Amino acid sequence: MTEILLEDLPGVGPATAEKLKDAGFNTIEAVAVASPAELANTAEIGESTAAKIINAARQSADIGGFETGDMVLERRKLVGKLSTGCVEFDEMMGGGIESQSITEMYGEFGSGKTQVAHQLAVNVQLPREQGGLSGSVIMIDTENTFRPERIKQMVQGLSERNGVEYDHDEFLKNIHVARAYNSNHQILLVDSAMELANELKDTDKPVRLMIVDSLTAHFRAEYVGRGTLADRQQKLNKHLHGLQRFGDLYNSAVVVTNQVMSKPDAFFGDPTKPIGGHILGHTATFRLYLRKSKGDKRIIRLVDSPNLPDGEAIVSVTTDGLVD
Repeated sequence: MTEILLEDLPGVGPATAEKLKDAGFNTIEAVAVASPAELANTAEIGESTAAKIINAARQSADIGGFETGDMVLERRKLVGKLSTGCVEFDEMMGGGIESQSITEMYGEFGSGKTQVAHQLAVNVQLPREQGGLSGSVIMIDTENTFRPERIKQMVQGLSERNGVEYDHDEFLKNIHVARAYNSNHQILLVDSAMELANELKDTDKPVRLMIVDSLTAHFRAEYVGRGTLADRQQKLNKHLHGLQRFGDLYNSAVVVTNQVMSKPDAFFGDPTKPIGGHILGHTATFRLYLRKSKGDKRIIRLVDSPNLPDGEAIVSVTTDGLVD
């Protein structure tokens, strides 16, 4: 199959193609899933022209038409499952963390969200037969919580468990970390991530995992008070759709961590609630609630999923990483 270039689309000349590439629309697929307003702003063209370009891209990339359920099932076979390294946790998730979907982990400080993220960043690099996806990781770090020393400890633990001598420097080379300094920067980093994923697409370690730790910290700090809520939610929504698009285009798992707030007026049940409201609740494909238990134990609860029953798994966070 010959690859179709942006310039081959009707209405796209070399100058427009250049503008689209600068804005992160490097492939026909990326153009096909864009909205006309977004494309019109980026490439400085009229909305009707943008709509025509998008339509042509959809036909070329074979995106956006109706298909039957059995075809969808066939396509779902391409979805990868990333093992967490814990049997109980994997079983609850139907085999592991899914690619092409957003998995949100929320819980209070110290509940193990960042630890799970670090563990997944290690596991995704393993070959598929060992529960990995033979891929590399992009990490957007908003709270300065990424620790290479922790990755070294986890690789060491993995070596002991699997009886294979892994080189932690090799693992660290496949983790691409960017520190986000505010919410605008955080949103822009998704575009940079697409460029990086494009570069790594044909290597032996394509990007198979995107981690945002934490998704809501900057939004929470910058948008204070009720008056800014609508703006915050709109921006958060845009960011989440950018992440979902990344997952779809690169068959990558997207894992985001989220902070919680306390509801002092809750007399019954758990007073902790995730930030981000309904927008985040509806956009995340899987929602996991993490909470502390005795010692190094953490309880992970599957709160929402399109195809799995609610369940709980108990894991331990040890020096060697996540274990049953």
